[in-house]
Amino acid sequence: MEKTKDLTEGKIIKGLVNFAIPIFFALVLQSLYGAVDLMIVGQFAETSDVSGVSTGGLLMQTFTMIIVGLAMGVTILIAQCIGKKERENAGKAVGTSLCFFTVIGIVLSLVLGIFSRSFTYMLSTPVEAVEQTNMYIKICGLGMLFIVAYNVLGAIFRGIGDSRTPLLTVGISCVLNILGDLLFVAVFKMGASGAALATVLSQGISVIVSLVIIVKKELPFDFGRSYIRFDKEIVSEELKLGIPIALQEFLVGISFMVIQVVANSFDVVSSAGVGIGDKVCAFIMLVPSAYMQAIATFVAQNLAAQKPNRVKSAMKFAIISSLVTGTLIGAFSFFKGDLLTAIFAKEPNVIEAGFLYLKGYAIDCILVSLLFCLIGYFNGRGNTVFVMLQGVIGAIAIRVPVTFLMSALPETSLFLIGLATPCASLVQIILCLIYLKFSKPSINA
Repeated sequence: MEKTKDLTEGKIIKGLVNFAIPIFFALVLQSLYGAVDLMIVGQFAETSDVSGVSTGGLLMQTFTMIIVGLAMGVTILIAQCIGKKERENAGKAVGTSLCFFTVIGIVLSLVLGIFSRSFTYMLSTPVEAVEQTNMYIKICGLGMLFIVAYNVLGAIFRGIGDSRTPLLTVGISCVLNILGDLLFVAVFKMGASGAALATVLSQGISVIVSLVIIVKKELPFDFGRSYIRFDKEIVSEELKLGIPIALQEFLVGISFMVIQVVANSFDVVSSAGVGIGDKVCAFIMLVPSAYMQAIATFVAQNLAAQKPNRVKSAMKFAIISSLVTGTLIGAFSFFKGDLLTAIFAKEPNVIEAGFLYLKGYAIDCILVSLLFCLIGYFNGRGNTVFVMLQGVIGAIAIRVPVTFLMSALPETSLFLIGLATPCASLVQIILCLIYLKFSKPSINA
């Protein structure tokens, strides 16, 4: 088993790229979860099932991103401990995280399982897709403990500089999810319910694999059973770092749910089209997303080790390479995005609806190539409160109002509604650049 990486030593670009590549492929595989669900449902089920997976999947994605945001606090705290060579504190952070997030997973499982129908109606789900959406939320909700554990374990691995183990576990889980989709949706004709069941079972197995690897892996921190307990100070520090990011992710998720609700109010085709556009977007945003996670760990470790020059060099490379890639991918999605949406649907009207919405995302792909690098940098510095604020402003003050404004136009379209996202990103970039000019790192060595 490969040892974890100390990102404070060695060649900067090589170290960052080698750390980011496994994260990128892990994100690719992770994006395949929802994508494969929608792809197989789109080919072997009805449009109502596609709408159910789109709507229910967006709600589950929002809750998952809240967990990812909270878990970023774990990543940053562990990375700081590794950068300072504090093995015992890193081990205590891991043990406390396992306890704390287990409780969160149980609570979310109960809430989503019990109130799945309430969430379904809250999302203004088309009548034809109410039952499919309800069952998708209920099944995924009841398996939320596995989803939480999966994301927290990945955060722990990234914090210690290991981005390859999450790639391995997500690869196993992705293969199992595809097989499960084919079995439950294509063979047993379970529609949206089958897609949800496949997702939960595959992530549950991935969690087991991750725990086995942790037991056998050589770790850069001390760990034992006594470390698996609640430590108020560690929980407080993780929440201090993670809550702002989680709140941002929650409000961003709400803003995208508003877009889905608006589309749901049009018709079931628009509902399915927006869901498909979101799934394609998950792929075209992968490079900046990978850099965002990699930069956060790189910055946290190097600032804790008092090596700011390494951070500057890494940021320059990340921004330039991310922008080049984002521009190419965005251009293809804008002009040929129908080739991508056709993967997820068989009805021409649904394919066209998804393509129209995707055009707005294609523009955003260029903007987030810069934005995500800046967000990763600020997260790594520990400026998570600012990250939250800029995210809230972009989501609530820009994306939501622009969505309603565009939907109210006499000749509105999914493309115009999709423009709400790049409008928000542009404002967030301006805020980040202003903050960058007048702020200093908050991590103390």
